[in-house]
Amino acid sequence: MGEQRRAGVAAMLGARSVAIVGASARPDSFGARMIVEARRSSARMHLVNPRYERIGDVPCAPSLADLDEPVDLVLFGVPDGVLVEQVAAAADAGARSAVVFGAANGVRDKVAAVVSAAGMAMCGAGCMGFVNNAIGLRALGYLEPDALPVGGVSLVTHSGSAFSTLLRCRRGFGFRLAVSSGQELVTTTADYVDFALDDPDTRVLALLLETPRDIPRLRESLRRAHDRDVPVVVLPVGGSPTGQAMVAAHSGALAGGDAAWQAFCDSVGAVRVRDMAEFTDTLELFNAGRRAGPGEGIATVHDSGAERAMIADLAHEVGVEFADPSTWSLSAIEDLLDYGLVATNPLDVWGTGADTRALFRACLHVMTQDPAVAVTALAVDLVPEFDGDTAYPDAVLDVAAETNAPLAVLTSVPAAVDRDAAARLRAHGVPVLEGFRSGLVALGHLARWPLEIERYQGTFDPDRRRRWLAWLADWNPALAFELLADYGIPIARPVVARDESRAVAAADAAGYPVVLKTVAAEHKSDVGGVALDLADAAAVRAAYADLAHRLEPSVTVQPMVARGVEVSVGVVRDGTFGPLVVVAAGGTLVELLADRVLACPPVSYGGALRMVNALRMRPLLAGWRGAPACDVGALADVIVGFSLLATELGDSLEAVEANPVIVSATGAIAVDALVIQRGGIGQ
Repeated sequence: MGEQRRAGVAAMLGARSVAIVGASARPDSFGARMIVEARRSSARMHLVNPRYERIGDVPCAPSLADLDEPVDLVLFGVPDGVLVEQVAAAADAGARSAVVFGAANGVRDKVAAVVSAAGMAMCGAGCMGFVNNAIGLRALGYLEPDALPVGGVSLVTHSGSAFSTLLRCRRGFGFRLAVSSGQELVTTTADYVDFALDDPDTRVLALLLETPRDIPRLRESLRRAHDRDVPVVVLPVGGSPTGQAMVAAHSGALAGGDAAWQAFCDSVGAVRVRDMAEFTDTLELFNAGRRAGPGEGIATVHDSGAERAMIADLAHEVGVEFADPSTWSLSAIEDLLDYGLVATNPLDVWGTGADTRALFRACLHVMTQDPAVAVTALAVDLVPEFDGDTAYPDAVLDVAAETNAPLAVLTSVPAAVDRDAAARLRAHGVPVLEGFRSGLVALGHLARWPLEIERYQGTFDPDRRRRWLAWLADWNPALAFELLADYGIPIARPVVARDESRAVAAADAAGYPVVLKTVAAEHKSDVGGVALDLADAAAVRAAYADLAHRLEPSVTVQPMVARGVEVSVGVVRDGTFGPLVVVAAGGTLVELLADRVLACPPVSYGGALRMVNALRMRPLLAGWRGAPACDVGALADVIVGFSLLATELGDSLEAVEANPVIVSATGAIAVDALVIQRGGIGQ
């Protein structure tokens, strides 16, 4: 089935013959636009519409069955009401693939079933079509530039508007393949990615995604890109609650939340961007093909002290690090500067303005050669110079010819950029980044690429999985702590007591001090359902009487755990990406602080440490203001235990949480547990 699917996609994206169902002679109609684009294409064109015998000088067949050959690709420009029968006719006529431009409202499942049963590939529904620039194939229902910019970017976008915008943006990159994939009823982003990766001339993968389908295959495909050193730039939309609702209304599927998207991108080594400005700047920078140097920071050279300070402020805000050039580099730059200027990074070069080209060229060259610098940019406005001065682009092009180090021009206001100067730079492979903020973030992306990905395969215990699946089918909430313990997570084991005497007996057995908690609420502290540090039987009796009177008679009794830092660790099932491991600030602050990190399981010990280090609360674990440092390794072990749980049982659970896990100098221990099954049953 995989080979058949691959062959169908290859037939679609490499089509040599195409039929247009719904071709029209009416000017400016959708059927007429399809013909205009097909005439520009490399594929043989066939027209199908029973209303015409000819359209212009091209014969028009009444049906697909009347064509003189089975075609590779059928473009459907017909109403949704007749779409199913027309798709079925294409399958019967031996067509190998299709593009459905319309939304297919009310018939999506039927269309998908017909196409899948025939082993066809299909772009759409609700799409703009695609272009394969490698062979000149255009399968479009809307007019796009002729000719399109050719280059090494392979684009897949769920947004038709973004598809047209990117094809027309006149930036320093062109396309090998560009697909407006729409709803992806049959053929998915993973299929397009696999096709692009089979093309050795694909230099960058660009994905603008609302709701990705078939996540396991997409993850596998994007990891393949990572292994082949092909950068993947992902712009996800619909991460906010409002955005998710809009995506669901548009495509009929829910997008993953923002943190879930980040976890997915981290798991495949993809560069995640936030908006179209960052998307295009990052694509242009990566498409230039110059990979980052040995360092991890960026270097910028300026002609303005104020703009240098602005860049420094922005870099701090967006988390982009400047390199620390070597003493030798700073000394070499100092020898070049006018009196009063300081050799530093970011670097202000402007003094008297004498011999601008030579000065900027020399300073840029030193920065590009410094081992601490990953990527260098000339940060100037690049405005039109009314005296005809071309010193800035000349200096950059001089350096670009001298070195293979990555080099870019970083501009402030896109509308003020001299388009002729920008075109000249881009023609010589120098990216022009349009906006200080988006450009800085793009420079940071290149400096950090390639991103490290988790290679841990984890372990899988089929007997343990079968045992817990059976218990989950008839769930007893009292087993929540036993579930955690079976996955190697240390627990403060609770004992359920339904009257005062049993509560005291349980406390005596556990050893004082103890904690009493009501079983009447999920968020126990919100209802005053927790009594801490009970030192003796009298304290237990008093606390029990209060809880039983205000809430209900059933309580749990646990040994009091030594004070430490509260962390929440768990597994949550995302509607798009499946089970995810979550580490967050714990206790009652988990919702308020929103300090959390997500990862796709399985997570190794090293991956768990990286999750902990990414928390804003990480300094608390290191020992804050004289407090003892916590055993972070023990917390990492807890995270790995939850990862194993997610791997074995994630499909049967909505959520499992230990909040808090108390982390101290002596270890990490879960003192509360919540399990919610698929369907919402839990504790």
